[in-house]
Amino acid sequence: MDFTHSCRASRLIGEVDTFMREAVHPREGEYAAQLDGDPWAVPAVVEELKATARKAGLWNLFLPDPEYGAGLSNVEYAPLAELMGRSPLGPEVFNCNAPDTGNAEVLLHYGSRAQREHWLTPLLAGEIRSAFCMTEPEVASSDARNMRATAVAEGDEIVLNGRKWWSTGVGHPNCAFVIFMGLTDPDAHPHLRHSMVLVPTDTPGFTVERMLSVFGMQDEPYGHGDVSFRDVRLPLDSVIAATGRGFEIAQGRLGPGRVHHCMRLIGLSERALESACHRATTRTAFGSPLANLGGNRERIAHARIAINQARLLVLHTAWLLDSAGIAGARSEVSQIKALVPAMAQGVIDMAIQLHGAAGLSQDSLLAHAFAGARALRFADGPDEVHLNVVAKEELRAYAGG
Repeated sequence: MDFTHSCRASRLIGEVDTFMREAVHPREGEYAAQLDGDPWAVPAVVEELKATARKAGLWNLFLPDPEYGAGLSNVEYAPLAELMGRSPLGPEVFNCNAPDTGNAEVLLHYGSRAQREHWLTPLLAGEIRSAFCMTEPEVASSDARNMRATAVAEGDEIVLNGRKWWSTGVGHPNCAFVIFMGLTDPDAHPHLRHSMVLVPTDTPGFTVERMLSVFGMQDEPYGHGDVSFRDVRLPLDSVIAATGRGFEIAQGRLGPGRVHHCMRLIGLSERALESACHRATTRTAFGSPLANLGGNRERIAHARIAINQARLLVLHTAWLLDSAGIAGARSEVSQIKALVPAMAQGVIDMAIQLHGAAGLSQDSLLAHAFAGARALRFADGPDEVHLNVVAKEELRAYAGG
């Protein structure tokens, strides 16, 4: 293993870091104020920064295909994702925001030429946004075999029915399409039952019923939607790849995406730790800096160790994905997904405690950061599912006993 940055990655790290410090972080207050004025509109500062980043060549850095993206490996992109994750503005400014990144990879690897031209091109241009509809309110969606929403072929059409929720990004005013995963053949092999379908958001029968909150926050302007599909009829060529390939596509989508999630959370954890250290050394109580009270030095030290451990595990996973693919990194991908959100949650909680009640308010990034970290212990699979994958891989050699 060699995590030394390539020359190109080193250059991009410097450029993204500078852009974040000089262009993004100073505009966060303006971004928040614009959202307060109209939460479900695109803040003007976002479009302005997107144009600047694209002109600077800091665009679609997540996509390893050099024809469509930056052509970086997972190891090369990981430190860039960490830098972007330090700000709620960061990922979209560089057109590296989830779930658009995962949807773009689905279209690139599994979409037809027509699907790529119609949806991938404007998505990579930052002109539209997208969402992914998989989780359902009536079943435990961590087990895809429970899925009730259907995608049934009828002649030259595919017909969708069902309810989805936690469809992140569907509230964005520029959300032009969603990817719907539904049951096509309940009698097929469990991995051949589902299909993925491209659904324009103006299709009759597609309805965003409501937006869901996380600890009272709605994550505007992206949001998490509760969405219904009532006899949604689309041409059969709206199916991605072919009917029955939904599970295959879902598995292919999740490896790099989990590295992206985890590295962004590490960036957020770093910022929380910086905020905690600043607070601990500039505030006093009972005649001493907060850093010298109540075991806070040890808490700060444990946070530093936890972040560094997590970063190394994620880089190792990225290296395995680059060298062996998802088949050679299955356990490690689940390891980081179980570890990093819980680590981030702990570090952010420590920072909130050092800030007192201010850490719970809108005057601090910490409350929003905590909600995001806690939510990611469910998104892309709950902790328990990933821990089961790790245990399964660990016990495989002992199966004979």
